[in-house]
Amino acid sequence: MVVSIEDAIIARLRAGKQKFEILVDPKKALEFKRGLKINLEEALAYPAVYRDARRMDTASMQDLQKVFGCTDVVKIAEKIIKNGELLLTTEQRRQLAEEKRKQIATIISKKAINPQTNTPHPPNRILSAMDQCGVNIDPFLDAEQQIDKVIEKIRLVLPLKFQKITFEFIIPAQFAGKAFSILKNFGTVKEKWLENGDLQATVEILGGLQDDLFQKISSLTHGNFQSKIVKKEDL
Repeated sequence: MVVSIEDAIIARLRAGKQKFEILVDPKKALEFKRGLKINLEEALAYPAVYRDARRMDTASMQDLQKVFGCTDVVKIAEKIIKNGELLLTTEQRRQLAEEKRKQIATIISKKAINPQTNTPHPPNRILSAMDQCGVNIDPFLDAEQQIDKVIEKIRLVLPLKFQKITFEFIIPAQFAGKAFSILKNFGTVKEKWLENGDLQATVEILGGLQDDLFQKISSLTHGNFQSKIVKKEDL
């Protein structure tokens, strides 16, 4: 669905003394700028290149040809978004930063555990620690690239431990196929099919994922499975 002009933002590229602007969907333009595959026609609020988008002053075909080597709006939009700047409103920037904060908290929750209890920290606890430590999030930077900085700060108030755990499961035959699919979604699986049809499998996961894994296996099998820890490795 194409974004309305009212909800669009300006993407701007300066070339010498000239500037070229387009009206774009803020989320789709940001995703494209980050390298994701996006249909740029859907990201454009209107298929035009402007000298001044607020005044709806369109750029001349001659200027477009001279600067971009073509007059195709979609191809030009690609260059403007990739190499230019996105002019977000304060509210849009705040919303993007909040989404990124939650994404970072979820990633840390999956990767780390509380060494005092050997259980994952809930994302809300991590968010509270981020607030307490005054962590600033860049709404334009990939979440994974900000993880180390966030961890360094919140470790002052929140104990964190990074660990890989290898579990061995024995799953009854009637649940084996679906259980194997679940295990594959969490990590590398080494399987052995027993004579009675049961599945014996080992899987290596990040410590923060153990609760989620066991919840899914328990729900599938109604608690009818065996498990043990084979190895723990601190990271």
